[in-house]
Amino acid sequence: MTTRKPLDRYRRIVIKIGSALLVDRKTGLRKAWLDAMCADIAALKAKGADVLVVSSGAIALGRSVLDLPSGALKLEESQAAAAVGQISLARAWSESLSRDEIVAGQILLTLGDTEERRRYLNARATINQLLKIGAVPIINENDTVATSEIRYGDNDRLAARVATMTGADLLILLSDIDGLYTAPPHLDPDARFLETIAEITPEIEAMAGGAASELSRGGMRTKIDAGKIATTSGCAMIIASGKTDSPLSAMANGARSSWFAPSGTPVTARKTWIAGQLQPAGELHIDDGAVTALGAGKSLLPAGVRKVIGLFSRGDTVAIIGPSGREIARGLAGYDADEARQIVGRKSAEIEAILGYAGRAAMIHRDDMVMTSQVNPKSERQKKDASYA
Repeated sequence: MTTRKPLDRYRRIVIKIGSALLVDRKTGLRKAWLDAMCADIAALKAKGADVLVVSSGAIALGRSVLDLPSGALKLEESQAAAAVGQISLARAWSESLSRDEIVAGQILLTLGDTEERRRYLNARATINQLLKIGAVPIINENDTVATSEIRYGDNDRLAARVATMTGADLLILLSDIDGLYTAPPHLDPDARFLETIAEITPEIEAMAGGAASELSRGGMRTKIDAGKIATTSGCAMIIASGKTDSPLSAMANGARSSWFAPSGTPVTARKTWIAGQLQPAGELHIDDGAVTALGAGKSLLPAGVRKVIGLFSRGDTVAIIGPSGREIARGLAGYDADEARQIVGRKSAEIEAILGYAGRAAMIHRDDMVMTSQVNPKSERQKKDASYA
């Protein structure tokens, strides 16, 4: 397993900052905290690191400026708050970074900017150019136009997508908790803190809790999802508390945090994009034999598929689900959903007779697939049996 390194040993770092750290519900922007954070960023840049910031806070800051009531906002209220807050947030970052003669560049992304391949490449090119000229990209979801159906919904997963998009080797998630516990520590006094997570297993996923702050949409669940995206691409991840001033300096001086090891076999750039897709267009449920085949690096053939769920087109990203109900891989579909349903469980030699044309032998070719979980056919069967117990 790769060992944890000091922060100044990483070459490209993405830092995600939660809303509650930047914005006080009563007083608005926490400027002293932001100034200290920017001093930390300047110190990392002085050591030669590229730094990107995924900053929450536009809606929280906007609702403070507009003096909107507490509680859940309607969609149009959130969008209006974001429109006001984005201006204030960008100005605040620009002013604080300029104290160390650092230029800030604002980038607002929507879900489609990372899910659609061409827009993904365009966004990556813009971010890389900003880094090349020494600027710090300040990235946020474009909440003024995003809706509940076409949004990330949290900046943890957005930050992971940015990390994979830009080839970062470290993702830091700063929020109001100092790391991962075996159970929510505010509910379970016996919860144990986990300093190092070698791999995100189903057991680790089960430890995730929910959101705890009114100003934050993300909880531990989304942080674990972010970790799966980041570590698969070879990027380490840290979950740390940002409650104190200068949280990066505090971390370097021994403050507690949870470190997630990067995969020892990171996937290629194209497969990183596939693995990070947040909303697969459908699902292919497979049998034990197909699980074994995928674990051996083979393509997914129709014979190993038991069920097709969803409406998708050829080339869309679909999730591959094992017998236990756990996602084990993602890939680009070789057939439209209606055609896939016709050839489920059939041999590849039968495809032409069924569909009327000689299609691909594989439902998903191995070059268009990435494993998102380690495959153990025996454990898959055990989980399946346990679900019926």
